[in-house]
Amino acid sequence: MEHVKNVDTAGFTSDVVERSRETPVVVDLWAEWCGPCKVLGPTLERLADEYQGAFELAKLDVDANPDLARRFQVQGIPTVIAFKDGVPVARFTGALPESQIRAWLKEFVPSEADEKAAVASTIAASGDLATAEGLFREALAVDPVNEKAATGLAEILIAGGRTDEALAALAPLPSTPAVQRLTAAARIAHVDTSTIEDLERKLADDPDNGPLLVQLGTALSAADRTEEGLQHLLYAVGLGGDTREDARVAMLDIFEVLGQDDPLTAQYRRKLASALF
Repeated sequence: MEHVKNVDTAGFTSDVVERSRETPVVVDLWAEWCGPCKVLGPTLERLADEYQGAFELAKLDVDANPDLARRFQVQGIPTVIAFKDGVPVARFTGALPESQIRAWLKEFVPSEADEKAAVASTIAASGDLATAEGLFREALAVDPVNEKAATGLAEILIAGGRTDEALAALAPLPSTPAVQRLTAAARIAHVDTSTIEDLERKLADDPDNGPLLVQLGTALSAADRTEEGLQHLLYAVGLGGDTREDARVAMLDIFEVLGQDDPLTAQYRRKLASALF
């Protein structure tokens, strides 16, 4: 197989350590007498072929190379050690199911979606957003929950005012800090800021109207009048009633977009806690 090779002590530095500076190398430490090795080995070989050079598989017979087994403190076989940039970065022992091996490989082997998303990010940084958007979408077609692709696409969509599409791209993803921040940004950007003057006039006649306070607070925030927006939302929280939760969630969205180190986040998070409790 093109991406599978046998290695030994003499060639280990060049075939594994140095080679891993160019592409990840997965070392399968095995022995002829080991039953689980005969189960795991073919799975690793098939995956190496499937990944088409995204990683190389190096097979090391521990009986023929005991010094290397001791060097890497191998307590049982099969043991599999991944090398990247010249050093071991991950390992496991035993004949794991294929699904677990695939999950393990994701820690250090870029997928097709990862590679497309990386190229798209570089292109987006150069200003060619249309091409970047297309590549991010191609990456998501391969892996709909690829975070780098989904968040990169969402940033472009939010900047272009296409917030519904941004929220749809983010919806399938786990709730990581980056996803939370962009989801909050999309919800805020979705608000129609052209209604601000009308909402202000209505609120002047009905200052304790909770729904109006929430609408105006979110609109002001979307218009970069963030502290004014937080003031209205905080007042809505203090009023209680049916819109209290809407106001609280809107404030949390603003905190996500501002970031935890922003002075307004610290100030109004304290005020929100006081209003709630």
